[in-house]
Amino acid sequence: MTPSCRSWAVVLALLFVPTLTVPSAVLAQDALQAPAVSLSPAEMRRFLAEAEIGRTRRIGKGVTEAQVATLSDGRVTHDAQIQTVDIARNFFEAGNKSEINFRDSYKYNIAAYELARLIGMTNVPMSVERQVGGDPAAVTWWLDDVLMHEQERTNRKIKGPDQVGFTQQVQTMYLFDELIQNVDRNQENILWDSDWHLWLIDHTRSFRLGKELKNPKQLAWCDRATLKGLRDLTEEALRDAVGRNLTQRELEAVMARRDLLMQHFDALIAERGEGTVMFGFVP
Repeated sequence: MTPSCRSWAVVLALLFVPTLTVPSAVLAQDALQAPAVSLSPAEMRRFLAEAEIGRTRRIGKGVTEAQVATLSDGRVTHDAQIQTVDIARNFFEAGNKSEINFRDSYKYNIAAYELARLIGMTNVPMSVERQVGGDPAAVTWWLDDVLMHEQERTNRKIKGPDQVGFTQQVQTMYLFDELIQNVDRNQENILWDSDWHLWLIDHTRSFRLGKELKNPKQLAWCDRATLKGLRDLTEEALRDAVGRNLTQRELEAVMARRDLLMQHFDALIAERGEGTVMFGFVP
């Protein structure tokens, strides 16, 4: 077996623990059923920013005291997540973990959505800023047709029908989390819908100031369209999209990590060949 083949064997072994394929009819019964709402991005943004906030309730998990609220504009009724957390500490310690320059902020949910959109990713739900109860908040579209989160998928030993597509989506998640330096990706903020599309939620502990990649060894594949989006990303475009929610130092750190991601994948392509590293196509 060549070094390249051994590398891929390790990647696939890590991603695909022994699982049980479940018939689609069973999966459909287990899905959290919600009526699908079809809005254009402009309509969805307006709805999240302006629709009347009705019944609100605590989600019950997490430490950010997030809520889910039912919004309605008289035509469309749909749920949204509301987060107002905005904490900054010079030093933070929880259990056996500690962090300097700790930040937990609703602003990062908005920035994560805008940055994902900027580089062509469509699996981070829209999040906008608005006043809720007198406080600034991130109001994020509540996902329809959620099948399960990653922890449940792992516990139930279920896998989707397309193992390669599964791996590709996970690889894009790894790339995005390096770009935004997400220090709080956990199995409950990785969601799968009934079509086995992966969704990434809850990014309030992202956008750290580090100018390094945390785990580049797990970055083995890259989507062509996403890589093009990264190459085309400029500091000016980034500032226009997220400058309200990120500081200058945070913007600089994103661009530094973008450069390292480009270097990483350029080196992989030179070593293994584009066909081995890249997947998908550029529209």
